[in-house]
Amino acid sequence: MRLATLFAAAVILSVVTQAAERRVPLGVELYRPVPSDNRLTPAKIALGRRLFFDRRLSRDGTHSCASCHEPRRAFTDGRSVAHGIGGTRGRRNSPTLVNRAWGRTFFFDGRARSLEDLALRPILDPTELGSTADAVLSLAKSRYRSQFRTAFDAEPSLELIAKALASYLRTIVDGNSAFDRFAAGNDSALTTSARRGHTLFNGKAGCGQCHSGTNFTDDEFHNTGVAWRTGVLTDEGRAGVTTAPADRGAFKTPTLREISRTAPYMHDGSLATLNDVIEYYDGGGVKNPMLDSKVRALKLAPTEKADLAAFLTSLTGQIQEGR
Repeated sequence: MRLATLFAAAVILSVVTQAAERRVPLGVELYRPVPSDNRLTPAKIALGRRLFFDRRLSRDGTHSCASCHEPRRAFTDGRSVAHGIGGTRGRRNSPTLVNRAWGRTFFFDGRARSLEDLALRPILDPTELGSTADAVLSLAKSRYRSQFRTAFDAEPSLELIAKALASYLRTIVDGNSAFDRFAAGNDSALTTSARRGHTLFNGKAGCGQCHSGTNFTDDEFHNTGVAWRTGVLTDEGRAGVTTAPADRGAFKTPTLREISRTAPYMHDGSLATLNDVIEYYDGGGVKNPMLDSKVRALKLAPTEKADLAAFLTSLTGQIQEGR
């Protein structure tokens, strides 16, 4: 018994020590998933951060990854859809990057399998940064060779550029919201209205069926009707990747963390405010042949809608990055 007790104490001490070293915000899962072939190091993170903010990665030197994912906007851009070089406009909204280390799917249609797979796609997309593989590699060799040698003990390559960017993305962590403090036992952290909204969220409104877990997303794909206009599908969504008819108009469930700071909403930025989102779901979405069965008319009272908005606003926390 004594040995077992000492072992248990050692495990607890180890967990607490790791949490302290990482300075994990309240509400965030302790263990950050990291692939075995791209362990986090300070050198990789620093290199990835520099690349993330470097406008020279775009074809005309006007855009960086941060142009669509601004730290001051919870790593979004405030636009309905992403704007690229030369005034080009993408098809979809720029989602927040917070807590993506815990993500299982990436992009609204899930076309990327990992952060490494995601990292170069916007840089090489003609409607975003519009660069080429040769240009990106040339910049890395001419401006970042010594940093790659320090971080990877290797010459720059497209694979290592992606790994450096992915390393930085894994450090963008959000937590310590009012709700996190409430969930940790601080009863005064939430207003009475937000508490009622939390009950609605997990009960009558049913939001928690898809916006689940510590990141308030199931990382699955759902057709909520947003892509349908007067009976016409405007975006194939997940079906553009899988070709499965059942996936037509389905999009990944976004995290609700920082939701009060990441307007406009939905994959196409078509809903301007949080109240617009609540009204949309209250009405049961747009009917279509593949509408998710979880989407139904809620018929909430005005006070219930206000309570739900209060709870969602309580998910605004503190973002840390670069460590």
